[in-house]
Amino acid sequence: MSFLFASRSSKTFKPKKNIPEGSHQYELLKHAEATLGSGNLRAAVMLPEGEDLNEWIAVNTVDFFNQINMLYGTITEFCTETSCSVMSAGPRYEYHWADGTNIKKPIKCSAPKYIDYLMTWVQDQLDDETIFPSKIGVPFPKNFMSVAKTILKRLFRVYAHIYHQHFDSVMQLQEEAHLNTSFKHFIFFVQEFNLIDRRELAPLQDLIDKLGTKDR
Repeated sequence: MSFLFASRSSKTFKPKKNIPEGSHQYELLKHAEATLGSGNLRAAVMLPEGEDLNEWIAVNTVDFFNQINMLYGTITEFCTETSCSVMSAGPRYEYHWADGTNIKKPIKCSAPKYIDYLMTWVQDQLDDETIFPSKIGVPFPKNFMSVAKTILKRLFRVYAHIYHQHFDSVMQLQEEAHLNTSFKHFIFFVQEFNLIDRRELAPLQDLIDKLGTKDR
């Protein structure tokens, strides 16, 4: 969760998305942080008894956005139009951007441009009260799970790009423990609720297998 980074640089790529204090979602976030503190990530991602699945996924999606926002914020100076002229995750995987609204046909662009498009798009979804309601009693829309899956699939691509193209910089900054813990939490969460297609995870499959083995 984002509390892992509380002592780190406060530089973020996009403004942090806050969950209103005193709300039920805030209580859920606090519960998640307390469970995470136990160090058992498999248990930490499980749906708390009696809680709504959509709400649990919403709270965690906001938190992963904040985590990735902060992680990418630490390496933006190394991720440039020159060093990363395409958005890739190693030589075999390249991503083209489309959001289905403003950009309907996928466009090839640099990694910093792609991640800017991606994080702005995610932020717009999180700020939309009809998709991510923050008030008690306001129902989640029927397409919520589909939107959440798309958000998480796209956030995964930022992890994949950081690991493949910028891991040296991450190590130089001594941020690898934070990156690894954040990614492990993310992967256990999406595996628990089957939120990302296995084919989408291919760029980091070796790492995912290693994390899973270590946890057994």
